Amino acid sequence: MRIETRLAQAGNRKDPVTGAVSVPIHHSTTFAHPALGQSTGFDYTRTLNPTRKVLEDTIADLENGVRGFAFASGMAAIACLVELFEPGDHLVASNDLYGGTYRLLEQILRRKGIETTYVDTGDLAAVEAAVQPNTKALFVETPTNPTMKITDIAGCAAIAKRRGALTIVDNTFMSPYFQRPLDLGADVVLHSGTKYLGGHNDVLCGLLAVKDEQLGEKLFFLQNSIGAVLGPQDCWLMIRGLKTLALRMEKHQENALLVAEWLSRHPQVTKVYYPGLPHHPGKHMHEKQSSGYGGMLSFEVADESMVEPILGSVKLISFAESLGGVESLITYPARQTHFDIPKEVREAYGVTDRLLRLSVGIEHYQDIIADLEQALEAARSEVSVR
Repeated sequence: MRIETRLAQAGNRKDPVTGAVSVPIHHSTTFAHPALGQSTGFDYTRTLNPTRKVLEDTIADLENGVRGFAFASGMAAIACLVELFEPGDHLVASNDLYGGTYRLLEQILRRKGIETTYVDTGDLAAVEAAVQPNTKALFVETPTNPTMKITDIAGCAAIAKRRGALTIVDNTFMSPYFQRPLDLGADVVLHSGTKYLGGHNDVLCGLLAVKDEQLGEKLFFLQNSIGAVLGPQDCWLMIRGLKTLALRMEKHQENALLVAEWLSRHPQVTKVYYPGLPHHPGKHMHEKQSSGYGGMLSFEVADESMVEPILGSVKLISFAESLGGVESLITYPARQTHFDIPKEVREAYGVTDRLLRLSVGIEHYQDIIADLEQALEAARSEVSVR
């Protein structure tokens, strides 16, 4: 079945006793044994919960993997994933990646003896050069957060395979509706389910999917041992959100392209990052491995002094953390999502103090543009008065 059908049917007919169309929420923390040495398949909810199993099976199916895992947050998913590695191991990661991931790699993993080299993973020669004999994984975001750089997933996976390393892809921006990294050779796909998969800014979640049963068994052991699993109520919210993912992603993308085109013509905007624009440097590669451009974009304004007035002037768009919900959100990466990255490091790959990130919602695109227009004009006026 096509992905739209699989999404709409998520959780349906999972309760053979009642035939419930909406999967039940199993709040029970423990499950009775039929007899000594026997199990229903569910013993303790940290290990496996019926509602969570539906969500985990769904993300595995959507990503064309063999096993899925649901966690209490995206960072909990990454923290569990990196427990695969040992002191002395080495990772190669996209140099323009989410600040929370960078913080975990630099401030937690590094002091455990696991080092990371950051490169432009869109440059396969640079990736190859960064790989060391002890490299155990490539950690890729594509498009990256927030400058929307594109990485050749299949190219990176081929490099990793030759070196005996894993390829991990953060697919949060695209979702499995637009991009399926496991089909391109990746070993693990990661989502902050909080974003597009949940889609309504009302649930915190992290998800992993893998294409190899042996790797799946290792992650199941770690997930159960660490215990940062997603609760059944939040699993149900995720399943409900997934049902409309196809519809939402199409609208996000439609709006984002129109907004990006408008911003690229605005005199106070010096640069727009969106893979759907003709001048985007990774557009051709992105189109080879993805079926859409998504709803995320970033843009630079002419002067840093405009940032605060813009953030204070938006009315429809909310100045808030996060992304991927039905509501449009604007974020200032230098002070928010990427604050933990040293200024000289983030500026080297484009996260300047003039950069704003926009999660384009599903409102009418003309209303989004009108709000941006009045905010940019308010900023221009305030700066000119100064």
